[in-house]
Amino acid sequence: MHSMDCTKTLRLRIKDKHARVLSAMAREVNQVWNFCNETSHRAIRERHQWLSGYDLQKLTNGFSKCDGVHIGSPTVQQVCEGYAKARKQFKKAKLRWRVSNPQSSKHSLGWIPFKARALQYKAGQVAFAGQTLSLWDSYGLADYELRSGSFSQDNRGRWYLNIVVKVQTKPTAATASVGIDLGLKDCATASNGKKEHGRWYRQHELELAKAQRAHKKHRARAIHAKIANQRKDALHKFSTTMVRENAAIFVGDVASAKLVKTKMAKSTLDAGWAMLKTMLEYKSHQAGIVFRQVNEVYSTQTCSCCGSVPASSPKGRAGLRIREWTCSDCGAVHDRDVNAARNILAAGHRRLAVGISGV
Repeated sequence: MHSMDCTKTLRLRIKDKHARVLSAMAREVNQVWNFCNETSHRAIRERHQWLSGYDLQKLTNGFSKCDGVHIGSPTVQQVCEGYAKARKQFKKAKLRWRVSNPQSSKHSLGWIPFKARALQYKAGQVAFAGQTLSLWDSYGLADYELRSGSFSQDNRGRWYLNIVVKVQTKPTAATASVGIDLGLKDCATASNGKKEHGRWYRQHELELAKAQRAHKKHRARAIHAKIANQRKDALHKFSTTMVRENAAIFVGDVASAKLVKTKMAKSTLDAGWAMLKTMLEYKSHQAGIVFRQVNEVYSTQTCSCCGSVPASSPKGRAGLRIREWTCSDCGAVHDRDVNAARNILAAGHRRLAVGISGV
């Protein structure tokens, strides 16, 4: 079984004593971003010209040499490229400003991108932009080939190094396949019966409301960060298990964008569907297994045993409360979400059988 070269992103905690200098760099990144935002918007408005990342790099050339500026030209270039890419992705002439004031309700969490070779690692420390930053090396960075990455800040003001590294992986020996239904009561349900329950925000909702009513901003930020960490940890474990145990993974193409505009918005955002799908996709790619999103229409209403859509199946909003049902055609008893996951699995197999590789 041959190994494959691929990349993955490692996240390591920077020691708190470096927070001040990193925050200063983040303010400079925000300056460059906001300059790109204003300059690009003016060019579109006045000359109907869309500036590229290269155009913005030329206009910001020399910023890194100004007195008191910490970030180097590679970071300035990365900010320009990142801005141009984001503007193209969101198809907007003007993006949000990056706000440096921590007292503002619109404060932007710190972000400092860098290119490959802009950072060097040695003995638990990284050298970046003239600074030596200590970190907790839980991965053994000395064993990896370091590429591009970024420094990022969380809600509690803690800083992290996110670094892309080159790794070798062996294809999985698993032969099974699984369908995954994404839901609100349970974040994800697999066709083999395994579930990730989720509801991380709901677990801390009362605690968060109490902190917000008392105007304890730091406590509220800490709770939000705890929720985010719990969600990410649980989804990492679930996605890793799915990838390790299967050779093919099929996920329903549920769109959260529509549901966040309804009364189910809080539960939809808490579920973290997009994060889970992203994890499944890149981990499947690294493991060399199949990952597909499939049309999940009627997956809940269709009996996975006989293939019919019986009168007894849950339908519409009224059927959302029905967690178990019995097929009136064949008599099979179904767990609502497991049945949907099995139908998604069957739909994925049909797509592969006819050679459809996309979503």
